[in-house]
Amino acid sequence: MRKPRSTLITTAGMAFAAVLGLLFALAGPSAGRAEAAAGGIHVSNGRVVEGNGSAFVMRGVNHAYTWYPDRTGSIADIAAKGANTVRVVLSSGGRWTKTSASEVSALIGQCKANKVICVLEVHDTTGYGEDGAATSLDQAAGYWVSVKGALEGQEDYVVVNIGNEPFGNTNYTAWTDATKSAIGKLRGAGLDHALMVDAPNWGQDWSGTMRSNAASVFASDPDRNTVFSIHMYGVYDTAAEVRDYLNAFVGSGLPIVVGEFGDQHSDGNPDEDAIMATAQSLGVGYLGWSWSGNGGGVEYLDMVNGFDPNSLTSWGNRIFYGSNGIAATSRTATVYGGGGGSTGGTAPNGYPYCVNGGASDPDGDGWGWENSRSCVVRGSAADH
Repeated sequence: MRKPRSTLITTAGMAFAAVLGLLFALAGPSAGRAEAAAGGIHVSNGRVVEGNGSAFVMRGVNHAYTWYPDRTGSIADIAAKGANTVRVVLSSGGRWTKTSASEVSALIGQCKANKVICVLEVHDTTGYGEDGAATSLDQAAGYWVSVKGALEGQEDYVVVNIGNEPFGNTNYTAWTDATKSAIGKLRGAGLDHALMVDAPNWGQDWSGTMRSNAASVFASDPDRNTVFSIHMYGVYDTAAEVRDYLNAFVGSGLPIVVGEFGDQHSDGNPDEDAIMATAQSLGVGYLGWSWSGNGGGVEYLDMVNGFDPNSLTSWGNRIFYGSNGIAATSRTATVYGGGGGSTGGTAPNGYPYCVNGGASDPDGDGWGWENSRSCVVRGSAADH
C-alpha cells in the first residue's frame, strides 16, 4: 500500500489491464540446488521454515509504524488477536523520517516480547519508476546495511522485506535485475536473514514479471533464502486468478507469501475468501493490510477503529475470526515455544499434506511423517 494519508490520491492498486502476466510459466528451482544453511528462518524445499526445520506459515497483519511511531502498543494488540507475524512499515529516510537502528532494535524487541515474527519492510520504494518520490531498491538495500547492527543475531525472529512494491507500472521490467542486485548487496554485507521481495506493478504483478523471473532471482541468492511476496487487491478479484498465481509458485517449489491484501479496494474487489482459503490449503502465509491508520479514501482497510483493539471493523472481524482466519489457523513460532504444526492443508483422505513435501517421505511412497503424525505428499500416489 501507499502512504495512508489524506494526500493519497490512489493506493496500491492502479487501474490495471487484464491479468496478462498470469499466463506466463514459471521455471522452478533446479534439482540438487543448495538450500539455505539451517539456522534462523529460512527456505527449505520451497517452504518457509524455522531454524529447527519446523514449518512456519505466516498469519499476520501489517502495521504502519513509520507514520504512527507513537502507537507502540499495536504489536502487542495484534499478537493478542492471534497473529504469529507482524509486517512493520519502516522508512529509509528517502520519503519519511528514517527509522533509526535503535528503533529497529526496539521494534524487534516488541515482536519478541509478544511472540511474533517481525517482517520489516522499507516503504520508500513504493511505486518506483512511476511515483517520482519513490526511492530505488538499491537505496533500500543501503538502508538495511546501515542498520545491520540492529539486525545481526536476530535471524530467528526477523525477515527483511527489502522494499515495498518496488516498481509501479513504468519500467517494471527492471524489477528482476534490481532485485538480484539488492539481494547481492545485502548478502555481500553479511546479512544472513531470510529476505522477502515484493512484486512490481504496485505489488500485484499483473504483468507476470515476478512470476516469470522468480526462479532466476531465487538462484541469484547465494543463500537460497529469498521469499516472494505478492500483494492481492483488485487484480485478484476471482478465485481462479488467486489460485493460478499461488499454485504457480507452490508447484514450482518457490516460496510465496501474500504480503498484503484487503477485502475491498479502489482498483477492484479482491476475493479475500479465495485468498485466505487458497493460502490455507497450500500452506502459504498471508499478511492483511492493515491494523489501523489508513486514510485518503481507503479507511475501510482498517482492521480496528482508531487503533482500538476492542473496536474491530468488518474487515478486522473477517480476517481474525472468519473462515480460514488468523485466530483459527495461526501457529506460534516454535522459537517462542509454540507447537508449530503442519498447515499445508488436508488431502482428500483426511490426512494433512506434508508441508515439507517429499523431504518428509524418504521411501517415496507418498506417506510422510511431520509433527508426530502421518502426512501426505501433495500429488503423490497417496494423495487421494
